[in-house]
Amino acid sequence: MSLQAPEFYADLCLPFHNSTVVGNTYYATPVPGAPLTLRIGFTGTIHADTYGGLRLAVIHPDRGEIDAVALTFVDHGTFHRRDEARNTSPNSKQYGTFDTYHRAGRPPWEGAVTTGLRDAIEQYAAVWFPGAWASSAPSRAAGHHAHMSPAPPATHSAGRTR
Repeated sequence: MSLQAPEFYADLCLPFHNSTVVGNTYYATPVPGAPLTLRIGFTGTIHADTYGGLRLAVIHPDRGEIDAVALTFVDHGTFHRRDEARNTSPNSKQYGTFDTYHRAGRPPWEGAVTTGLRDAIEQYAAVWFPGAWASSAPSRAAGHHAHMSPAPPATHSAGRTR
């Protein structure tokens, strides 16, 4: 099934006007006319068709990749609510990940909260493309949540506190 990458990147509300998605990869030129390009792609896991985060890279047309960083979904709380609501064990392949299999009409990353990822991308962009985020940023009130479905009520075990 389709990864629906253009929709995922749109849900991140990245502010760069000079951008496109090719396959599952997002490309942007945050500073128009500058030689550097920002590339964002999904990082795989040891499980087939399962993704555990994003990889950001700065690309120079002559020197190629000059810097890169991996952002895991676990470290940025992307699926924390979903996994907690489903009682997903941290030792399972579903914890903090998504795969290409999903319910019809729903994205594979259903339940993602992208605020932490978006903030990390903003911080990374500020290093390599100073001022570019602020000059083209949409309102921070814009959707930071990607396709949230109502979470089932949390269940509490006796003697367990949160």
